[in-house]
Amino acid sequence: EGTGENLFVVRDGILSTPPLSDGLLEGITRDTVLNLADDLEIPALEESLTRSDLYIADEVFMTGSAAELTPIGSVDGRVVGKPGPVTRALQERFFDLVQGKIPEYSDWLYPVE
Repeated sequence: EGTGENLFVVRDGILSTPPLSDGLLEGITRDTVLNLADDLEIPALEESLTRSDLYIADEVFMTGSAAELTPIGSVDGRVVGKPGPVTRALQERFFDLVQGKIPEYSDWLYPVE
């Protein structure tokens, strides 16, 4: 269940997420992941997805402020993919970013005191 998250699938090394025109949340984390995919030279598409796309995906994950970047293991009781190389690379880069370890993204962060 993810009422405040965005969905990503990976198939054959290509990252896909539905376009905002499909009624998606215009999420900051979603946008961040798309930027990181570009940095890592991971091909990314915005395209409408069906439930079948989830069933046949190699990797599936959600993004959101609370979820951050969370792999999904099953949909409708069916095992769907697993955290693979794309999810792991994006997770690592995402956590490096939010921990201030990537200088080129330092202006994205705000210190909390």
